[in-house]
Amino acid sequence: MITISLCMIVKNEEQSLARCLQSVKDIADEIIIVDTGSTDRTKETAAAFTDFIYDKVWNDHFGEARNYAFSKATQEYILWLDADDELEEEDRAKFIALKQALDASVDSVMMHYHLGLDADNKVITSLKRNRLVRRACGFRWEGPVHEVLLVSGNIIHADIAITHKKDKPYTDRNLRIFRQRAAAEEEFTPRDLYYFANELRDHSCDEEAVDYYERFLRTKRGWSEDCFAACLKMGDCYGRLNQRTLQMRALFRTLLYGKPRAEMCCRVGALFLEDNRVELAVHWFHTATTLGEPLGYSGVVDHSAWTWLPHLQLCLCYDRLGNKQKAELHNEIAAVHNPTHPSILHNKAYFAQLRREERSV
Repeated sequence: MITISLCMIVKNEEQSLARCLQSVKDIADEIIIVDTGSTDRTKETAAAFTDFIYDKVWNDHFGEARNYAFSKATQEYILWLDADDELEEEDRAKFIALKQALDASVDSVMMHYHLGLDADNKVITSLKRNRLVRRACGFRWEGPVHEVLLVSGNIIHADIAITHKKDKPYTDRNLRIFRQRAAAEEEFTPRDLYYFANELRDHSCDEEAVDYYERFLRTKRGWSEDCFAACLKMGDCYGRLNQRTLQMRALFRTLLYGKPRAEMCCRVGALFLEDNRVELAVHWFHTATTLGEPLGYSGVVDHSAWTWLPHLQLCLCYDRLGNKQKAELHNEIAAVHNPTHPSILHNKAYFAQLRREERSV
């Protein structure tokens, strides 16, 4: 059985750190906490789980802080988490089984990262990340913000999920770091350009975001998943700027990076539906329903687009076209995936009322 060092960087995480560590304490043989300047009881919370607590002065560089945490590890493998990440019971059991069975020749294990859950605890958005790495490989983190762990070698995928349970509001910290770097005329990597664009988009700086997405795509050196996402997000920016033609062009630009994905199809369908071009909307929503599962994608996946959302939209489309039978059928399919969604429940009531009116005639 392999041994594992859990390495974390934290700051003012007293609200979530105990839950995180409680969920992995039976997996990690060693817990290493690097505190970057907490003013609350974060270190006292960590002390209930480990004696390996280190202080590091924060200098706006996440990659450097994570590398420092990695440098303190002594076990065969390193697991990294953020304080608002947790392992659910099912995934904890899977992780323990992995630890017992993992071949020591594996250099990295990719795991699911559940970024958002709905009210029924179903996954809304997810991606994959290299979570467990062999210490002897000396893998390093790169980048001051939105840092990335550079791995290579024998990489496997595990059906284990880390669940993100963010309990803090988003701030402009990352945007400020990027702006400072830009003001200092630092050279940005393609990844930097992409994540700077994301920060600009998230703070409604849409024109600037489009510029940086274009800079990123022009490098032709970006990860394909980021290229796809950049086109989608650029489309969102153009939508907020009321530039419909450029929005549609950005969405179709995703096809330069692979076959159609449900996220793109649903966005295109929604634009046609807004323009009351219902037959075209039907085509794109229907296409989304035929793509199967989003297997093999490591970037962010919007699970609604791959399951219930296109069926809900097809319900609306067919209702507008006067085909109530098809409309209700697609609402029922949507309900299989998301039985408590307010719009789906509203539609159920709507179709029930139609049947009552038909019987009373």
